[in-house]
Amino acid sequence: MNREKLLAAAATPEDRETLARVLDLGEIVLKTHRTLYADFNDPFRCGLIARTVEAIPGLAARVDGGYPAAERSRVLISPDYLPEASEEGLAFLEVTGNFRFRPVTHRDYLGALLGLGIRREKMGDILVLENGAHLIVAKEIADYIKSGLTAVGRTGVSVREITRAALELPAREYREIRTTVQSMRMDAVTAHGFGLSRSKMVREITSGKVFLNWRPCLDPSAGVGAGDMISARGRGRVEVIESGGKTKKGRLGLLLRRYI
Repeated sequence: MNREKLLAAAATPEDRETLARVLDLGEIVLKTHRTLYADFNDPFRCGLIARTVEAIPGLAARVDGGYPAAERSRVLISPDYLPEASEEGLAFLEVTGNFRFRPVTHRDYLGALLGLGIRREKMGDILVLENGAHLIVAKEIADYIKSGLTAVGRTGVSVREITRAALELPAREYREIRTTVQSMRMDAVTAHGFGLSRSKMVREITSGKVFLNWRPCLDPSAGVGAGDMISARGRGRVEVIESGGKTKKGRLGLLLRRYI
C-alpha cells in the first residue's frame, strides 16, 4: 500500500485526515480478513473514500446510507473476495413521542443526540416524521441511544430498533425552475437557483458559503452540469437536472430543482 500516493488524492487537510483513518482501517482489514466501516460522511467524501479503498489491492468498498438517496453514508471496507459481504454497520431506530403540541425539527433531534455525547460521525440521516423520527446510526451505538435517549426538546420519547425495510422516507419537496443562462458558470446557475442577483452570489461563493457536490467552491466561474448538487449555507440545495439546448439568442436552457 503506497500510503503517501493515496493520501495525495486529498485536496484539503480534512480530506487527508479522513483518508488517513480509512487507510488505517484498510490495513486492519487486510491483516484480519474481516469487514469494517468508516464513519458517516457526505456523498463527496464517501466517493473519495470508496475510490481510495478500491485502489488498494485486496480491498473492496461499498457505500451504504440505509436508502438510495441518503445524504450521509458509511463505506464498508471488506476483502475483495467478499465484495457483497453481509456485514451490517448500520442500525435503524424509531423515535416516538407526543409532539402534537410541541413540534420539533431535525435540529432538535440532532441536538438531543449530540447531548448524549455522540459524535456526528456516528450518525447518518435523521428522517423527521409527524410523531417522531427514524434514525440511521452506526450499529455500535444503537444500544446506547435506545437506553439513553429519553427526550427530544421537552417531550419524552421512546426508542426501538426497526428494520431497514421499515424506514419511512419523507417526500422531498422541491420547486422546479426553468430558465436560461449565458453559460454554465457557478455564479450564473446559482443566481437563478436561489433567486439572487449574480453579484450577490459571487460574494457568497467567494466567502465560502456555497458548495458544489458537498465540496467548498470558491470560484464563481467554475463549471457545473447536469447531476450536480449545489448547496448554500442558509439557503438550501439546488440540483441541476438538465442543461443544454440553445435559444435563438444563444443562451442555454436549464432545468433546476430547488429543494424546500
